Amino acid sequence: MDEEMVLCAASSYEQKYYLNPEFESLPEAVKQELQIMCVLYTADVGGVLLLVFDENGNLELKVEHNEGDYSFDEIGSVLKIKELQNTKEELFKSLEMFYKVFYLGEEMEEETEE
Repeated sequence: MDEEMVLCAASSYEQKYYLNPEFESLPEAVKQELQIMCVLYTADVGGVLLLVFDENGNLELKVEHNEGDYSFDEIGSVLKIKELQNTKEELFKSLEMFYKVFYLGEEMEEETEE
């Protein structure tokens, strides 16, 4: 698998949210959390937010915006992405593990806490 797979996306331009049908099996609470997170992000700073798995199964938050979109908050976007990476770290790690196991076929070692 040499390409990225989109998990979900939200667009302030079309005011739409997209969840890749491949991930319909995720728990309802996770799907709702992703939708709320993405929609609030685009409502706050504008543009398009994509959650994408790279070829190694790492989850990336990608932001796009139309050229000449002066309402897009570039500084706010960077700050909001950092905030999401901190506050949603556990969710993102769980999604990466899910993807690596079910889509990349990796076996995950159990983490033991001491």
